[in-house]
Amino acid sequence: MAGKQVQYRVIAAYLEDGIVNRKFDPSRRLPSDMELARKFSASRPTVVRAMIELQNRGLVERRVGSGTYIHPSVLDGGGAVRTQTVVGLIAAGLGHTEILDPICAEITTQCEAKGLVVFRGETALDDVNSTGFTVEQAEALARRCVDRRVAGVFFAPLELADDRLAVNRRIAETLSAAGIGVVLLDREIADYPEHGPYDLVGIDSFQASYELGRHLLASGRRHIRFVALPRYPSTTDLRMAGLREAILNAGGECGRSWARFGDPADPAFARSLLEPERPEAIVCSNDRTAALLMQTLASMDIRIPDDIAVAGFDDVRYATLLSVPLTTMRQPCRQIGSAAVQLMLSRLQQPELPARMVTLPATLVARRSTAINVG
Repeated sequence: MAGKQVQYRVIAAYLEDGIVNRKFDPSRRLPSDMELARKFSASRPTVVRAMIELQNRGLVERRVGSGTYIHPSVLDGGGAVRTQTVVGLIAAGLGHTEILDPICAEITTQCEAKGLVVFRGETALDDVNSTGFTVEQAEALARRCVDRRVAGVFFAPLELADDRLAVNRRIAETLSAAGIGVVLLDREIADYPEHGPYDLVGIDSFQASYELGRHLLASGRRHIRFVALPRYPSTTDLRMAGLREAILNAGGECGRSWARFGDPADPAFARSLLEPERPEAIVCSNDRTAALLMQTLASMDIRIPDDIAVAGFDDVRYATLLSVPLTTMRQPCRQIGSAAVQLMLSRLQQPELPARMVTLPATLVARRSTAINVG
């Protein structure tokens, strides 16, 4: 099944490339379904699926009894194919993370509405794992964007790679050296407090964490711990800093071990969070980490929120599906996607502009995991 899905994308990419780069005569029909089936050793339904995708995107039209043609909307008055601006999308975890998916969906919608073609390069990603594509795949996609001569790239830097700083910098520099505009999604390519020379759009992680900390402090919880996976991105540093500021402003203390890093599904790590003193609340760097930790604590007969309150970030779908619904900071995904497209359009029009950062406010969603007097 996966192979067929990749194959229809290969066919669609072949046709799109031919249309955009004027390899097909706009006055003649495109290769027939049977011709494409033979060329790619594919079934006719696979070819039809590729054609339907291009048809839905307004690139081709199917004429009954005649064949498939380049859609008139992409032709100029003289019948030649209009030159279209193509932008790339490099987002490790796309299709596997609930935050990137709606952001990238909005980017695609906004780009298409403004006449931009979005190149995702799925044809190179036929072995994507459950956490996103590998370093090698991300770098290969960046090279494909260069070869495709895209005008700009929306890039969500990799989080979990061992050498993520070097990898992310290498990818961004590869694009920049080719004259491609770069807009970062969600996080920097540099560690906090440094900033890279690229546009960025995401939530104000410092302010969001500060607000979450104040929510917990207002419930009377003074001993608060922060938890994240190792190899965390710059957004985690900002979330730590915001929570620390909220605690210190309330007259609390943050000792050397107030922030811990490890696998939330590991019982040994979870037990270590209770020492030397059990915290009254734990703030996790994202909802996935919080959900895994809550499950581990539950297996240790730690009651949430009676014994320990737990909160996260993102407000992904399963935050409400946990046995104890999770308090979290909701990301405005559609607004992030829209702002990213506006940044890209501005960058393409004025490449000499200094790098800009657009930070949007997150919204506190208080649920049972931090409630008090729940019985």
